[in-house]
Amino acid sequence: MTTTEHDDIARRLAAVRQRIRDAEAAYDRETGSVELLAVSKRQPVSALRTAIAQGQHAFGENYLQEGAEKREALAGEPIEWHFVGAIQSNKTRAVAEGFDWVHTVDRLKIARRLSEQRPDGLPPLQCCLQVNVSGEASKSGAEPAEVRALAHAIAALPNLRLRGLMTLPEAVTAFDAQRAAFRQLSEQQTGLINDGLALDTLSMGMSNDLEAAVAEGATMVRLGTAVFGPRPEKPS
Repeated sequence: MTTTEHDDIARRLAAVRQRIRDAEAAYDRETGSVELLAVSKRQPVSALRTAIAQGQHAFGENYLQEGAEKREALAGEPIEWHFVGAIQSNKTRAVAEGFDWVHTVDRLKIARRLSEQRPDGLPPLQCCLQVNVSGEASKSGAEPAEVRALAHAIAALPNLRLRGLMTLPEAVTAFDAQRAAFRQLSEQQTGLINDGLALDTLSMGMSNDLEAAVAEGATMVRLGTAVFGPRPEKPS
């Protein structure tokens, strides 16, 4: 990675952090209440090192093998690793063993496997329940009507800690429509908290809808290209 590429990442990271601060101020959110999760899929280890040097320590990975290689290369760095990809049953052990957080739990079967496969000696796996607020057939996530029962069941598992809800809504450009989708998730989380669940995380918002997510209560926004620039082509 060239000096220019390093400088570009540093500039993008500073710009993203300013966007988050501006959104917090615009929507009466406490300063520092929204965390940046840098989604680093297909980015080289050198790009993560640049972000780490700028104080970024939470990274999201979509692919298990790539995530394992990066964890090995960056062993000893103070990194919090988040899994943000789709989870099939054959992936649960690798997620349970290698990550600190998982954002894409959408079925009780998957949650149970993650809990059973979390190694002894590690703290509980922090998790979010993914909700398909837009009802898109192409998207993963629990149906909104399933969320209450599913959240209570996940919260009872011994080696998971349910932190909150996550969504990846339909991509729309109208700000009010973006807010409406995120409001659904926020309202569901409020209902779960009223039920007695100790939830503190709303994982929602990406580069094109960050402000709408913050307006509706996001505590963690997931940004990739806005931080790192275009992703390298996926290997064939």
